Amino acid sequence: MRAPERSNRAYRNIARVIRPLLRAITRRDWRGAEHLPASGGYIAAANHMTNFDPLTFAHFLYDNGVAPKVLAKSSLFRIPVMGSLLRATGQIPVHRNTVQAGQSLDAAVEALVKGECVAVFPEGTLTGDLDLWPMVGKTGIARLALTTRVPVIPVAQWGPQNVLGRYGKVFRPFPRKLVTVVAGPPVALDDLYGRPLDTATLREATGRVMAAITALLEDIRGEKAPAEVFDPRRARPEAQA
Repeated sequence: MRAPERSNRAYRNIARVIRPLLRAITRRDWRGAEHLPASGGYIAAANHMTNFDPLTFAHFLYDNGVAPKVLAKSSLFRIPVMGSLLRATGQIPVHRNTVQAGQSLDAAVEALVKGECVAVFPEGTLTGDLDLWPMVGKTGIARLALTTRVPVIPVAQWGPQNVLGRYGKVFRPFPRKLVTVVAGPPVALDDLYGRPLDTATLREATGRVMAAITALLEDIRGEKAPAEVFDPRRARPEAQA
């Protein structure tokens, strides 16, 4: 397979190691690659169920000719070796709840302007929904999308949780697990471009992105998501058990 044009040497070397491992432990059902823009910057936004699914998300994009810049929590950059790899491949640290929080948005905007794909988990962390449905997203993706006006491609994935459970520490690589990743058409946000970036606008844009991801996941799972979306700010009692 030809490496993505925007991948640097470090990215390609890491991919040479990681891709064969992922192919050895997963069976892939990948769909919707035709929705990934052939040129120009864009945001790929996916659901987040387990600490393993950033790898399957990046695998899907990389094998479809994209070397994504993933927004990852800054603590990962402080881990020996992993931090060096993240920096070498140009991943973007997210400084949550600090005075540096805006820097991740600035770095993401810069990457998008340069024509990169920025991969985002809009929920900001693993879903709190016990059945692994997407929860209410954070508005950072809306601010990024409405500021840059680049396409937002929703992506749903299902199956990584069978390799590593939510909050799990034990890998279950064998037998090989089916991992389904589906990309959908860009989320319609153009009617929001002229509005002030106030709370109402940001929540509306975020809600549309999360609804698109959820609709794709419903199709994969063959069932309907709960009518009430899990909101970590108003967590249901059973989800806190």
